[in-house]
Amino acid sequence: MALQIEGTAWVFGDDINTDLILPGAAFLLPVEEQIKYCFSANRPGWSDEVQPGDIVVAGTNFGLGSARPIGNVFARLGVAGIIASTFNGLGLRNCVNYGVHVLPCPDAIDTIADGDRIAVDWQAGTVRNLSQGSEISGKALPQALLDIAEAGGVIPVLKSEGLLEDAE
Repeated sequence: MALQIEGTAWVFGDDINTDLILPGAAFLLPVEEQIKYCFSANRPGWSDEVQPGDIVVAGTNFGLGSARPIGNVFARLGVAGIIASTFNGLGLRNCVNYGVHVLPCPDAIDTIADGDRIAVDWQAGTVRNLSQGSEISGKALPQALLDIAEAGGVIPVLKSEGLLEDAE
């Protein structure tokens, strides 16, 4: 991933929980099968439409629910990051741990429309809406979390530090 990215926005509402992101019926499937079910309950076919580098935009309390590997699903789909008014702590950590950037940004849901082209600077916490010619600011994550997301997640960080060996 990159600390600055341009992509298409996919806008969802408030309280997007892990059941909506990764339905229970898909949870025990291999990861490559799981991704086909991402958002299937509230936006059927989304996993076929999303493109690498695209960005999910949501309202309040994104990622609430159980500890399903939503970050892994987003990473495998190529989602560059999630911008939400607020994040549930579990959802935020899960995304960062799998290398998906997140940006808390209260104004995003009111100023970004589905399909808008947006440019995000995860480090500065800024979002430029290229389609509408506007800019908003959020609260960038601490540098340590940005570094984990940028490295591709916590596993690559642990491997690079010699704290985890590759499983053969």
